[in-house]
Amino acid sequence: MELNFLDRLEKRLGTFAIPHLTFVLVMGQLCIFVFGHVDARILDLLNFDPVLFQSGEVWRIVTFLFIPPSMHPISAFFGLYLFYLMGGALEAEWGYFRYNIYIFTGSLATVISAFLAQDAVVTNAYIGGSVFLAFAYLYPNFEILLFFILPIKVRYLAMFTWIIYGFSFVTGDWMTRFLVFASVSNFFLFFGKRILGRMRQSQRKMSRDVKHLKNKMQPFHICQSCKKTERTDPEEDFRVCPECAGGEEYCQEHIFDHEHVTEARGHFM
Repeated sequence: MELNFLDRLEKRLGTFAIPHLTFVLVMGQLCIFVFGHVDARILDLLNFDPVLFQSGEVWRIVTFLFIPPSMHPISAFFGLYLFYLMGGALEAEWGYFRYNIYIFTGSLATVISAFLAQDAVVTNAYIGGSVFLAFAYLYPNFEILLFFILPIKVRYLAMFTWIIYGFSFVTGDWMTRFLVFASVSNFFLFFGKRILGRMRQSQRKMSRDVKHLKNKMQPFHICQSCKKTERTDPEEDFRVCPECAGGEEYCQEHIFDHEHVTEARGHFM
């Protein structure tokens, strides 16, 4: 998605953006975490189920965004903390409108995936994953304390996440593939053009490096008779024949024992 299109869209619809969307989602998930421990059945009422949605439970298209990442206290706290940290950073980087677009395009892709995979029930886990991938792309050297102990840069966790997504896409069922695609669709929507540009730039640089290496490996001296070079025979002494046209070089063995090249190349005297 090009920025000029987003600029035009923001001018028309920017006033409808939800400010502090990360805070809204985190507080909603925190509330559901508490209510879920009071009555676990509440989670079944909030997940997105396309069959139940079509039967009239339309709230599910929104409420599945408020499902907490885990019902275990430590895992939930860690997940909500990271989502608040990374989502808040994206909001500050992009502004409310673009962040809204990122979250809701991922949500829409997830909902579409649920309809494509019949009778599927989905959560927002992959949406949180897409927020993490975007954060890791923008801030690859940011360090987090894994399990609050081990410092690690997010780019390494992002690499691991991409590997997991790729493995899940290849080995999983169609529902898993749809969800993986949904989780990265908004990422490529925002960063695809930039990634392609970097790939082209890297390809051009690689081509220049290969060309430079080839030129560097070309011999500077070459005997026109036996084709020795300073690379094949480092101790050899090469000299230019003053009687040959074009400054032809020869090794010590052939400098006085060769047919001289005339002005018309390819003919000898």
